Amino acid sequence: MKIYTGTGDQGMTSLVNGERISKGDLKVESYGTIDELNSWLGVIVSQLPLSLDQTIKELKNIQSNLFAIGSCLATPFNSPLFDLLKKIDPAEIKNLENAIDTYSDQLMELQNFILPGGHPLAAWTHVARTVCRRAERRIINLLELEIPKDPNQTSLTNIQIYMNRLADYLFMLARFFNFHFGQTDENLKK
Repeated sequence: MKIYTGTGDQGMTSLVNGERISKGDLKVESYGTIDELNSWLGVIVSQLPLSLDQTIKELKNIQSNLFAIGSCLATPFNSPLFDLLKKIDPAEIKNLENAIDTYSDQLMELQNFILPGGHPLAAWTHVARTVCRRAERRIINLLELEIPKDPNQTSLTNIQIYMNRLADYLFMLARFFNFHFGQTDENLKK
């Protein structure tokens, strides 16, 4: 099977249901940013020592969740196909919160803003955090445009909450990496 089809040469792409839209569409920007974030997490996982097996497991689970989110975003929300897709369960949000608490319990309380950096894994995780925040902003823009204020849209609300919590998780993970590898978070100079 060839990887190239030529069908996107005119700046269009297909959604899961076959609908053609511009590659510049906010929907494509949203799931494309999720893909970028997932790739950064792959970089981080590839550099983790096996001794951090719990963190590897967490990140691989997050990567799977990001694939599910990308699939949801690449499907029209009113399509029957949307109902068939894996959604973000509130338990996944709770998993992120539990991991945040676990890392936080090992770290000194923040007194100041910190500069992204330190150990390379911490620096890459800060990059992933900023990509996550961009994905969150794109998703919020998309939901504001496409979804009426409907309390039944819990699967989309869960995506929004998950992305917000994921950015918090990545912040704590970056701090944990600095701690674990003997680096100190650098405080912002006043």
